[in-house]
Amino acid sequence: MAEPMIKTENLWYSYNDQEPGRGEMQPVLRGVDLTIERGEYVAILGHNGSGKSTFAKLLNLILEPTSGKIYIDGRDITAEAMTEQDVFDLRRKVGMVFQNPDNQLVATVVEEDVAFGPENLGIPAEEIRTRVDMALDMVGMREYARHEPHRLSGGQKQRVAIAGIIAMMPECMIFDESTAMLDPLGRREVVDTIEMLHREKGITVLTITHHMNEAARADRIVVIDDGRVLMDGTPEQVFSQPDVLLAAGLDVPQSAALVHGLRKQGIDLPGCVGSVEECIATIVRAYTSV
Repeated sequence: MAEPMIKTENLWYSYNDQEPGRGEMQPVLRGVDLTIERGEYVAILGHNGSGKSTFAKLLNLILEPTSGKIYIDGRDITAEAMTEQDVFDLRRKVGMVFQNPDNQLVATVVEEDVAFGPENLGIPAEEIRTRVDMALDMVGMREYARHEPHRLSGGQKQRVAIAGIIAMMPECMIFDESTAMLDPLGRREVVDTIEMLHREKGITVLTITHHMNEAARADRIVVIDDGRVLMDGTPEQVFSQPDVLLAAGLDVPQSAALVHGLRKQGIDLPGCVGSVEECIATIVRAYTSV
């Protein structure tokens, strides 16, 4: 049986309190146990300061845990000191896309930026050309190959950043608030790209977000609150408990709020986590089929 793509056991992370005269360790993550299987599309939700982005950075060795275990593809990356090559190999297997696209682009031409990662892997030039074309095709940016990145929109820049990770052919991609700085169109472009990578390429996806409608498109949602896993289930299971989400400082999709409100009035409805329009269509079907 294949090893999980990601597994954590009793994972803790703390930072030093910077207040003068105090030296306590302030835990950000408190014993997180989580398994993400190959090919899953998992969204992690949590209010600001909940620990969700810290969790993502630990998986990519940007941070080192205070205690606990992290397994990537069955390898315990906390068991021994990681060499530079070990870290390089890990980041090749698990790619990460960050919040600000401007901080991820390093070249003055789009195709050169996408080629940067494979070049650092020592891939032959002919293979790099193939990978760059493939990656730009996948994110719908092939026609912009010779453009200057600074002239692109925010959503287009983020898609170029994603292409740069795709060109390294990772098995897993982590998106750390990758749509937070984008307008609604840019967010839709990026989320559509993420969904396509999962659906068509089978890439394991872990997306950190505070947008409920984005999370609703995942196979599974994990809610982190105060450094602990508070909820873990399908979108229908998680969003059917809006009171728990609201207590954790989170919103709920409008469609879930609508269904929950109607259920409180004694109206039995099927779960619905899509758009309000999709939810209304579900309600109409439920009642017209009776």
